[in-house]
Amino acid sequence: MQKKHRIFIAINLAPDVKKFLAGFEKKWPELPAKWIGADNLHITLVFLGDITDEELGQTCVIAKEVAQKHALFDIHLNKVTYGSDGKIPPRMIWAGGEKSKELSLLKRDLEEALLEKVNFLLDHKAFAPHVTLARIKEWEWRRIEPEERPEVHEDIDVLFTVESIDVMESKLTRQGPRYVIVESHQLQ
Repeated sequence: MQKKHRIFIAINLAPDVKKFLAGFEKKWPELPAKWIGADNLHITLVFLGDITDEELGQTCVIAKEVAQKHALFDIHLNKVTYGSDGKIPPRMIWAGGEKSKELSLLKRDLEEALLEKVNFLLDHKAFAPHVTLARIKEWEWRRIEPEERPEVHEDIDVLFTVESIDVMESKLTRQGPRYVIVESHQLQ
């Protein structure tokens, strides 16, 4: 049986951005949520799921080729809010950002190139950049009276330049998933 790797392509954040975003755990300590460690904060561009060694090699080649066709660009994160498109209960808390033409083109180019070589499910939802900060514990959320559920909404102003994309592997540990960079590819 071939070894499988749980792979995604992401934009990693600078340490100061990670530290700032991780600080929101202190703002809402009463939330029934599992907060993501600062080291794991990122923006997922394409989630591939479990792929083979061969597909991982092809993914790295494709990521490099696509990165070389794209220039550096900025991402603006402007709010921290419940994520998951207004579902009740919410599934997560995230830092959301403004859509950008450059980000959309990068994502589209990655998906189109990967679909030719790697077997994965394409996400058809509209894409806006977001960083998952915490995952809501649904059964605990439902035990809180609706009027006592914390309001999560804060305007932020975080602007950063995307310089690279990373092929990442999610490794499951007893403490939760740990994300490891397989390869990093610079934009031009």
